[in-house]
Amino acid sequence: MPYIKTTTSVTLDSAKKDSLKAKLGQAIALIPGKSEAWLMLSFEDGAYMSFKGDTSEDCAFAEVSLFGSASDAAYERLTQAICEILSEELGVKLSNIYVKYEETNHWGWNGSNF
Repeated sequence: MPYIKTTTSVTLDSAKKDSLKAKLGQAIALIPGKSEAWLMLSFEDGAYMSFKGDTSEDCAFAEVSLFGSASDAAYERLTQAICEILSEELGVKLSNIYVKYEETNHWGWNGSNF
């Protein structure tokens, strides 16, 4: 039950969103037990973003929420993959991308909790 929310200053067309969806869908499998079959995504594009007090360069912020937990090594692999995907697809420099992880033991779906 992973969820990835991507906020970026870059404006995305539907083709770019589809490409990101496919690549992030593959990348989530770097976390053992997670797959695209349960992945929910959202994109907030064209956002006003400032990084280091500067608005002249595009940036991106990915928030990854997981039911359960993962190892530091798995998070490291996923961070690398997400940063590479966002840099490649959005043209954002790797140094202008943050990735945040949030783990939870309580996750609801279909009217009940896991």
